[in-house]
Amino acid sequence: MKNSYSKYSAKYDLIWLMLRPWIFIPRVLYILLTFIFLFLRILFQGNSKNKNVQKNLSKYLFDVITDLGPCFIKLGQALSTRPDLVRQDWLTELTNLQDNLPAFDHKIALEIIREELGASANELFDEFPDSPIASASLGQVYKAKINNTYLAVKVQRPKLYFLIRRDVVILRFLGTFFSPFLPLNIGVGIGEIIDEFGKALFDEIDYQKEAENALRFANLFKENPNIFVPKLEKQFSSKRVITTSWIDGVKLRDRALLEENNLVPASFIKTCVISGLQQLFEFGYFHADPHPGNMFALKGGNEDCGYLAYVDFGMMDTITNLDRLTLIKAIVHIINEEYYLLAEDFQKLGFLTKEQDLHKLVEPLKEVLGRSLGAQVGEFNLKNVTDKFSKLMYSYPFRVPSRFALIIRAVVSQEGLALRLDPEFKILKIAYPYIAKKLLTDNSEEILDILIEVVFDKKGRIQIEKVESLLNILFKDSENINSDLIPVANAGLKLFVSKKGSQVRKNLLLSLIKDEKLELTDAKKLLALIRDTFSPLNIAKSAVQNIISSV
Repeated sequence: MKNSYSKYSAKYDLIWLMLRPWIFIPRVLYILLTFIFLFLRILFQGNSKNKNVQKNLSKYLFDVITDLGPCFIKLGQALSTRPDLVRQDWLTELTNLQDNLPAFDHKIALEIIREELGASANELFDEFPDSPIASASLGQVYKAKINNTYLAVKVQRPKLYFLIRRDVVILRFLGTFFSPFLPLNIGVGIGEIIDEFGKALFDEIDYQKEAENALRFANLFKENPNIFVPKLEKQFSSKRVITTSWIDGVKLRDRALLEENNLVPASFIKTCVISGLQQLFEFGYFHADPHPGNMFALKGGNEDCGYLAYVDFGMMDTITNLDRLTLIKAIVHIINEEYYLLAEDFQKLGFLTKEQDLHKLVEPLKEVLGRSLGAQVGEFNLKNVTDKFSKLMYSYPFRVPSRFALIIRAVVSQEGLALRLDPEFKILKIAYPYIAKKLLTDNSEEILDILIEVVFDKKGRIQIEKVESLLNILFKDSENINSDLIPVANAGLKLFVSKKGSQVRKNLLLSLIKDEKLELTDAKKLLALIRDTFSPLNIAKSAVQNIISSV
């Protein structure tokens, strides 16, 4: 099946498999029986307090997922990042799904290299090992050497296209068949979600596509010293082999491993989350598979922001500019507790139909999000909200647009990774200040429109309490309060005197006039707020901190 990959097609792939009942029927029966036996064993042994029983059960779970093949391993990898969903003893075993799977025959790997690159591994490289250093769901990695430089050579598993094509079709068939019997109300067919998964997997097994993704991702972060992307070696890469520079780092697997290497876990959590937010809200292009096997902690950096390396760019996705800006608005509306506007955001994103009466959702949204996202931003936990939201989705006509499947997967995986390093981690403690800073320093037309919506009401009057809330989130919840003062002050001053700031100046003047009279109360409050926030003492502290951090 060399160099013959095609795009995923639910219709034609289903026809292809249905015309091969000798493949389809035995595989469906095998998957069903496997899950029935797994379910029964978990039912009878899942609550056992015997450590040996749980150890054997976790090993059985790992063996089941591994035996079922690449599609199921990918699903298991998502579970392996969620310490809040999976028992710790099971989690330890599931972590092996990331890069510690049984390797395929080394001779087959050498043959694939010869077929793809036109020469044997010993002819291409100065040194090539007799066994892989890591083995994952879609391929295995060798640490080769050329010109005194180490390279990572990833070789794809054999028959991968056939295995994925077969199992994605079966997953879609079983998901569609059983969805009416499941206690779910996601509003969109499970088949559509599996379609997105299938498209992503088909892209992931094309290593030439992955090479393009890696170059694009590296270009987006070229100005960010905290993010490292391995260099692609094009002459040693093809559809089924991809070679990059070797990453000498520590996997973001657990806190103890980082501390053993004198690395600060919290610094990598921040770099990881901020880079994830940048991908989603700035670039509109993101790594959709951020599990610990694909991210490495590098030496250097500091206690605030560690150096982080991304690898494996097979599963990437994009978000449209409209969706990106609507998500930013949604977060602002959550911050400001504007639940009707939030419901409108959900409607624009496709989570609600255009016919839905949004007024009926105000109180339910307030109940789910109000306490979680109110004053206690640091106490926010994504799982608590998603648990409540699941109940809300079952009671109200929410739907999950299929295009958000990989976005949700990436966000949930990233929070799960952070929770592994720090069980007390709260994602919004980093995310809220990031959004606030973006609103206050990004002078693009789109972000300016959102900022004006926050600062001024529909009549053009200043909303002092919302400005104060925005500044409080940035400067009270941020771990580096002073470092953000000068950038925010500079951006605000530039905006105010620029051509883009004409609407801001106009609204400020209009806010001084109420009932055809000059009203200075709001202006005084705003000046007091600015004076207290950007006092000379705070600016001086900010300048000193920036100097120290740059040394």
